[in-house]
Amino acid sequence: MTDIFLTQTTTTPAIEGRVADGSLEIVGESYPENSDEFYQPIFQWLRDFMATQKRPIAVSFRMPYFSTSSSKRLLDILDILQTYHYTSGGAVTITWWYDENDEDMLESGKELCDGLDLKFIFASYSE
Repeated sequence: MTDIFLTQTTTTPAIEGRVADGSLEIVGESYPENSDEFYQPIFQWLRDFMATQKRPIAVSFRMPYFSTSSSKRLLDILDILQTYHYTSGGAVTITWWYDENDEDMLESGKELCDGLDLKFIFASYSE
């Protein structure tokens, strides 16, 4: 299994998935023209991780903005992680970063994690 690195653009976040660290970071705004197409490699990387690595994974989101279609893909990522948590006992930790002045992004994170049995950490930063 290899790491995944996708470069940030004006409409897509940077993606860094590191197998050795058991980490996935999604950083930047997300409103790609085709969110299904953009997020497919991340879904595949997560499925490969689940199939080959039976160990903890830490996922970090730092997204100042995401579109409705991207929010659906983020839910898909969280569903994959929930499955990993239940089927293989892989401990999953999610860190949701939000600007300390952006209560809407904090609420978005809380809404995404609602009903999931994963460890969520909400952490603020200042620009």
